[in-house]
Amino acid sequence: MKIKISTILFWIAAIVIVLGFVFPILWIFITAFKPRIDIISTEFNRLFVFSPTLDNFRYVFTWTLFTKEIVNTVLISVGSTILVMLFSLPAAYSFARWNTGEGHLLFVTISTRMFPGVVAAIPFFFMFKNLGLIDTHIGVILLQYYFNISFATFLLYGFFREIAVELEQAAMVDGYSRMDIFRRIIFPLIAPGAAITAVFCLVFSWNEFLFSLLFTHKVALPLSVGLSLFWGSMEIQWGPMCAAGAMAIIPTLVAAWLMQRYIVRGLTFGAVKG
Repeated sequence: MKIKISTILFWIAAIVIVLGFVFPILWIFITAFKPRIDIISTEFNRLFVFSPTLDNFRYVFTWTLFTKEIVNTVLISVGSTILVMLFSLPAAYSFARWNTGEGHLLFVTISTRMFPGVVAAIPFFFMFKNLGLIDTHIGVILLQYYFNISFATFLLYGFFREIAVELEQAAMVDGYSRMDIFRRIIFPLIAPGAAITAVFCLVFSWNEFLFSLLFTHKVALPLSVGLSLFWGSMEIQWGPMCAAGAMAIIPTLVAAWLMQRYIVRGLTFGAVKG
């Protein structure tokens, strides 16, 4: 059987691309189990041949605020995602069905994603300082909500537009109220889109760094900022940093794996019409 050169090149390119994405993550997990002497060694044979150790993980749980940081991150990311979904679902439904604001309000909502987030840092800082929200969980949740609500609304707006209006009209003829239609008919159809939107918002909040760095100090310090503290003026604690990073990656990977069925359906939602 003759194999085409184009097929070989395709698989070579696919393997290189996959390795480009997977290798950095794999290297973090490998380094997390390396002794310090092997991490800083320049000998080639110590790159992959070493005696695994849990010292880096012990250091993270003993000498850092990792447990508190991961609790803060869970509270902030889950809280902001729930808040975003509660408001973006009815907002997107309103834009899709009744063209609320005749397109102007939707544009204003989306425009919050059109400028660098740092532009809003100073006004938010003074406002939060006067309200006593600096270094608080609710303050960071509101920040995450502000920057994710426009993305979620715009994404869900496209999903709602794919659902035929005739379904709702038929349900109204049968005596269903608008709330019953949304709860029993529209939401089950939009569930894949809502799932992928929630996953994106969760990942964005979990990985957000800039505003967490500017608006938290100790009480609401999340993982993204905590990981940067391993970079000191005298040395970089590669082992503990990779150990903490590996544990920070796992929750998002698990969430994506559990929701993969809905993610695939959401990404292809409305792609085929017939």
